[in-house]
Amino acid sequence: MHIYIDGKFFDKENARISVFDHGLLYGDGVFEGIRTYDCLVFRLKEHIDRLYKSADAIELKIPMTKIDMIEAVIKTLKANKLKDAYIRLVVTRGVGDLGLDPRKCKKATVIIITDKIVLYPKEFYQKGLEIVTATTRRNLPQALDGRIKSLNYLNNILAKIDAIKSGTEEAIMLTHDEYVAECTGDNIFIVSNCDLLTPPVNIGALEGITRDAVINLAGDLDMPFHEKMLKMEDVYAAGEVFLTGTAAEIIPVVKIDERTIGNGRPGSVTLKLMEEFKKMTKTDGVRYEF
Repeated sequence: MHIYIDGKFFDKENARISVFDHGLLYGDGVFEGIRTYDCLVFRLKEHIDRLYKSADAIELKIPMTKIDMIEAVIKTLKANKLKDAYIRLVVTRGVGDLGLDPRKCKKATVIIITDKIVLYPKEFYQKGLEIVTATTRRNLPQALDGRIKSLNYLNNILAKIDAIKSGTEEAIMLTHDEYVAECTGDNIFIVSNCDLLTPPVNIGALEGITRDAVINLAGDLDMPFHEKMLKMEDVYAAGEVFLTGTAAEIIPVVKIDERTIGNGRPGSVTLKLMEEFKKMTKTDGVRYEF
């Protein structure tokens, strides 16, 4: 495996950063998870735009242009001869000292890792996922905007631990005032009375790339769609529930907190969107060749 660090490739065993890098010391940085499908990097431009938007939000200057970043991603995929891959693109504040002051970090560190990923077993896409509501609440957006995809994922990790302790794979995170925000690594959608609904991003949810793709698909399919503040009662009463994310893609949910959703099987709207999303992954992105 060849890993890109600041313009050079290193073997996995020799890929290292300084212990004084503020990405390690303080989680000071941003990242993206990106998928490739048969040599097509799905929505690469949108991912790169979000990366730079997140960096701007924390006043982190990325030491290369967006075009150079895209070229570096493609170069890393080619170096590893991967057609179907998961890309982890990381930009840290860089090497500083033991203090918080970001001015001590003279240059950001850029890391690109390409590998395989399987988030959920295939059977979950066929039969649906069982999830729970996390006891851990989502960060207040006034404290840390959920639209920033930062390296500080402790809030999500604590909620993931809630899921693990319950024996499930995922957990819904609520806001401090009991509204549905998102899951630990995915956005959430429900189908209610033929309407497709998802929480607005300004309450603490990530503005997901796959989330946006599903919204686009809903428009193409003339599905009524709305962003709406949701309580858990709305989710429990939904006819269908599904999650979206780069690694997860679109995955049905059939039980939440031991309550069956709909008829306990993946619904027709979810299955249609899954089908259309697969088509989208063949055309919507940047293609590369070895």
